[in-house]
Amino acid sequence: MSNTRAEGAYQRAVVAFKNPTLDLLHGHYAPFVVAMLSIVFSADRASVAVADAHAEVAEGMEALKAAGYDDETRRIPTGSAREICRGWARNGWLQTQIDDDVEVYRLTAHAVGALEIAGRTGGGRARVSRSRVRTLLDSVDRLARDAEIDPAERLARLTAQRAELDAEIARLEAGVIEPVDDEQLLEEAENVLHLARELPADFARVAESIKAMQRDVINELRRDVRPTGEILREYLQRGQHVMQSTPEGRAFEGALRLIGDPDRIDALTDQVHRVLVQPFARGMTPDQRVELDAIARRVEQGVAEVLTAQRRASHVITAQVRTHDPVRDRQIDDLLRSVMAGLHEWMQQPDSGAASGTGNAVSERVEPLHSFPVADIGHLRQTLNDLDPPSAPAALSEPDDVEFVDADTRAWGGPRYAELEQHLATLGERFDLADAFTSASDETRRPVDLLGLLEIAHRNGMDETDDVSVVEAVRPDGTTRRFAFGRVSALTAASAVGSGAASSSSPDSSSEAADD
Repeated sequence: MSNTRAEGAYQRAVVAFKNPTLDLLHGHYAPFVVAMLSIVFSADRASVAVADAHAEVAEGMEALKAAGYDDETRRIPTGSAREICRGWARNGWLQTQIDDDVEVYRLTAHAVGALEIAGRTGGGRARVSRSRVRTLLDSVDRLARDAEIDPAERLARLTAQRAELDAEIARLEAGVIEPVDDEQLLEEAENVLHLARELPADFARVAESIKAMQRDVINELRRDVRPTGEILREYLQRGQHVMQSTPEGRAFEGALRLIGDPDRIDALTDQVHRVLVQPFARGMTPDQRVELDAIARRVEQGVAEVLTAQRRASHVITAQVRTHDPVRDRQIDDLLRSVMAGLHEWMQQPDSGAASGTGNAVSERVEPLHSFPVADIGHLRQTLNDLDPPSAPAALSEPDDVEFVDADTRAWGGPRYAELEQHLATLGERFDLADAFTSASDETRRPVDLLGLLEIAHRNGMDETDDVSVVEAVRPDGTTRRFAFGRVSALTAASAVGSGAASSSSPDSSSEAADD
């Protein structure tokens, strides 16, 4: 019987030591791993860019070697910092992920737990104190109170608590204060730090449980052959309620009701600051003061890490479900299996020389495929947002070169420069823009023709005054619109040519100015 118990205990210990936490602490290079991880990562630096981590580990190795820690007894690993960090990731101490398009390292829950154990063990006193015992007694009392279902018993407990509070209030009103000695306050501070050190590992375990659940869901989805509608309903629901899918997630939701309120985090920060300014806090070491001051940030970062893992898992599951096609997946699986089966049969076939019985077995050479062939598709557009043709169309020499489908299409086109020039030729040497437009025919009194007249006037040399001219334009559909502008007068084309003001170039009849 004793041998069976010993064997069972030994097997449980073997399984326990396969855990990455104990594997880290029990490894040959454990002091180096703990030292480097504690330097690279901190409460304010939960994730580190991969390149930065490699550089910092390399710098730490060089510093240790320069100090004489590179012999066999000092246990400094060999190899590059990149190889060492990648090995830590394979051992389950680091995990990689993409944050803002940058690959970063994060400590796993196993590494956080190992650092917490190493820090607590190497940090000195782990003693039975009044604070630790009171924490235990308070936890047991709260458990018993929450588990009690007898109303009379609960009422008796509340009455006793109220009596204690009334007595405390009476003492304070009478000016009686029983100060707590500094030794006891330091013990309570150490107990708070002990409890706070366990939180990062707890948060990391929750985040990793959510990621593991995400991987399980995706694997199950790929193996699922049920109808797509049924799959969508079930897995979308799991993606929306990802936090309830793991025991750690359900426990975290309960804790989130206590620590998820920003006001409660602010109150925690204020309480810590008030504690640090008390006289007894001078008896704490600088590291303890820094660690106590970081409690609120550590809680806030842990909550953010878990919520980020939840959002990422929900997004991944939802995206996978929306793109899931069981028929296509089965076709791909069948194709891959057929290819593997064909390759296996082909490899088992004898070569042609051996099959013919000649005895001259000549192995058939198969050229490996080094890269996929590239289709010759000619020149591809290098910019997809440029819809202009590669070259400009030929310029129109005459307005008559433009062909329109019907009269209505031309009516909604650009200014009728030729008609406008003919009309201006009948007005003498100089014309008023408003009078010229008003006296024009209905076909050349569109809003766009007013712009054409203004262009002609500008080209011939125009004068503008502060007086206001008002004209009424007629659209092709018969609707009208009034325009007001500064009074403009200009030379006609013939007068402008005589004075040298006009350009020899004719207007571009292909202009397609929009109607107002």
